[in-house]
Amino acid sequence: MSEIPNELQPVETEPAPAPPPHKPFWLDVHAWLRDIFLSVALAAIVIVFLYQPVKVEGTSMLPWLQDQQRIFVNKFVYSYGEIERGDVIVFRFPLDPSKSYIKRVVGVPGDHVEIVAGELFINGDMVDESYVAPEFEDHSSHPPIDVPEGHFYVLGDHRNTSNDSRIWGTVPREFVTGKAVFAYWPLDRFGSLR
Repeated sequence: MSEIPNELQPVETEPAPAPPPHKPFWLDVHAWLRDIFLSVALAAIVIVFLYQPVKVEGTSMLPWLQDQQRIFVNKFVYSYGEIERGDVIVFRFPLDPSKSYIKRVVGVPGDHVEIVAGELFINGDMVDESYVAPEFEDHSSHPPIDVPEGHFYVLGDHRNTSNDSRIWGTVPREFVTGKAVFAYWPLDRFGSLR
């Protein structure tokens, strides 16, 4: 009587499954091209309708924004919200709409704006402008102005060099492109612009 120990008894096995068929190379390329197209389309939608990268040129917004700094401008924010005092906006320059400027809104429609010895007064109240560094203050006076409906009075933070509403007047609402919201370059300036 001969017995085969359990571990040596033959076991029935199923044949190994066949390897999956190899996908043709063109299917991989097609998927890759589809992903690139969708990424570019999404980026285009964001840039055209929501956020636009902008390079700051000039020193009129020092110390808040530096020359050559890169920022994102929210182009959609004013579609549902109002432009407010303190907002830093990008707009087409009223005297040459082919150029874009970036400045801080200090006067909104209906405001009475006056600058006396460098101090800003809105509707008779002196404004605390802590964003203007002492070395960038301008101590000159400018004639008072009532901001017309649909217009904004804007100033650069570097008051003694800025070309702004003190010189050429108010910005029409339809010239406003968007609000500066985020800095992405240089990296030491990376972050929200609030």
